[in-house]
Amino acid sequence: MLSPGRVGDHGGMMDADGAAAVLHGAWVDGAKLGALPVALRPRTRAEGYAVQAALVGRIGGAGYGWKIAGTNEAGRRHINVAAPLAGRMLGGWVLAPGQPAPIGGGVLCVAEPEFAFRMACDLPPRAAPYSAREAADAVASLHPAIEVPDTRFADVVAAGEGQLIADLACGWRFLLGASAPERWRGLDLAAHRVSAAVGGAVPAVGEGRNVLGDPRAALAWLVNELSGLGITLRAGEVVTTGVATVPLAVVPGDVARADFGELGGIEVAFA
Repeated sequence: MLSPGRVGDHGGMMDADGAAAVLHGAWVDGAKLGALPVALRPRTRAEGYAVQAALVGRIGGAGYGWKIAGTNEAGRRHINVAAPLAGRMLGGWVLAPGQPAPIGGGVLCVAEPEFAFRMACDLPPRAAPYSAREAADAVASLHPAIEVPDTRFADVVAAGEGQLIADLACGWRFLLGASAPERWRGLDLAAHRVSAAVGGAVPAVGEGRNVLGDPRAALAWLVNELSGLGITLRAGEVVTTGVATVPLAVVPGDVARADFGELGGIEVAFA
């Protein structure tokens, strides 16, 4: 299993704990970074995940699950990465129903309607990749969700893959909706429409295929990414699979609403 510490090859070993300390300071102070110091900057995805693990240790609190950034091409272009990124979600980020999301001072300032899964059983690391069917069979429930991402870097485009992974893949606030009817298992989630809007604006419309082709495929990607890192996806954890529409720009006072049709709806206000 991946553990925080000194990893990688920077003409020596990278100080993942040192990098995490800088990021954690930005978290605590509400500061934005131009970049991590060169000697502490992760150059690879593996180094990024090592810093992420160290940062999670510094933040503390109960684990809640995982998010995936960049599950559609437009999203990857927006944050200038070539592949999706996995980020740990912590319980302290999760909004209660009706609780407003803070937005002042953020870099991204968007709400993202997403398909989210709560797991029924553990999926441990293994040599063979998990299929989308295997991942879906391990799901307890499907939920509409809204993620409110943010980053500790002032310029998300310039930050790069390693630093964004280290920074919890732009993780921040998250709201999980009520569980969808069990008939979701028989639906074509790739073709399932999601409509979302801020206030009375014209809704943005998307489909499940915007998330790595299918939310189940995105879930399998996350399971296999964690497996390669030696990490078990645990029963009870939530996986949110990436934005299904375009991200919705928000400012304080807005209310974002997402309609997942027969799978349910969800809304969040911004303070």
